[in-house]
Amino acid sequence: MRLPKNSHVAVVDGKTFLLFRNEGPPLEPRLRKENSPQLDVTNFSAGVKHQDDIGQRHGRTDLKELGHAAAAAEWLNAKAIANDLHDVLVIADPKTLGEMRQHYHSELKSRLVGELDKTLTGQTSDEIERIIAAS
Repeated sequence: MRLPKNSHVAVVDGKTFLLFRNEGPPLEPRLRKENSPQLDVTNFSAGVKHQDDIGQRHGRTDLKELGHAAAAAEWLNAKAIANDLHDVLVIADPKTLGEMRQHYHSELKSRLVGELDKTLTGQTSDEIERIIAAS
């Protein structure tokens, strides 16, 4: 995957939001960790869709995790609207990414350079760089 120099990389799961910036050339990303935002998890709109008993019993539905995904998308939206983000790659596990997509603002959508549906929050920046380059 081509990752433009100075683009942001958001690595998200149901509990973690890591933010990086690419300091390398497009085909050889070198990620520098930036301060991760403190998210205010207040949007539980996904709860309406995920209130089935079976999903709750089998642990497939965690409203806090979905709320965290919505908060991450809202933070990215605000930064895109404020013109603080230009090129953005979002990496998130499939459930988180699916929830985030429902909250993307059109301004953020226009700045996305890609999405990867992988759980990488526990990986080193070197491993994340390798996966981006191989994608």
